[in-house]
Amino acid sequence: MSTSTPAAADLTDDELRTLAEQAGAELEGAHPREIVAWAARTFGPDLVLASSMGDEVLVHLAAQAAPGIEVIFLDTGYHFAETIGTRDYYADFTPIHLTTILPLRTVAEQDAEHGARLHDRDPNLCCALRKVEPLERGLAPYRAWITGMRREDAPTRTDIAVVGWDARRGKVKLNPLAAWTQADVDAYVEAEGVVLNPLRQAGYASIGCAPCTRAVAPGEDPRAGRWSGTSKTECGLHT
Repeated sequence: MSTSTPAAADLTDDELRTLAEQAGAELEGAHPREIVAWAARTFGPDLVLASSMGDEVLVHLAAQAAPGIEVIFLDTGYHFAETIGTRDYYADFTPIHLTTILPLRTVAEQDAEHGARLHDRDPNLCCALRKVEPLERGLAPYRAWITGMRREDAPTRTDIAVVGWDARRGKVKLNPLAAWTQADVDAYVEAEGVVLNPLRQAGYASIGCAPCTRAVAPGEDPRAGRWSGTSKTECGLHT
């Protein structure tokens, strides 16, 4: 950015919103690494990256741009073993500080309260209990958070900013990869040797919880494998 900014910890919510809007305009078109580096300089320990380990490129890039960055991983209890393995790799072999956030209830406790396979009967409630509520707790200490969302992911994401204001949570929200296409992602993976979730090789273009995610066919929309056969398109973390 062309202008210096005061310490984010000293800013009011209105000032943070103005900062986010200014940064979103100035950093549009910047490399995602530059966006993460700016965020790390601006927010310091008040910055966190939220990852499902289905956005491995973002974790790799953030570890390079801001070594020691705080990362939270939401362990829903329904992740593929490959996703947990990917989390462990990045926690052990890259310069990030990863914290795993658990839901308030185990899967067994949720089954006892709501019945088995809630994800089949009421996926919105299941996501609320196992993703949204844990994320709120995980984000609470921070003033800014980073996500792996891209504009081409879904029709609901075409207008996301690289830096914006999360009015629901009163935080700055960064989407460094917003403008990247799948070709951009693939090029970065090839150039940087990014370690990917092994499910990529099995056709999983968008990776979520095991009961609600399937592989997609060549040419099929990458998000078609999420909540397939239902009208659900988002887990609620970004809506």
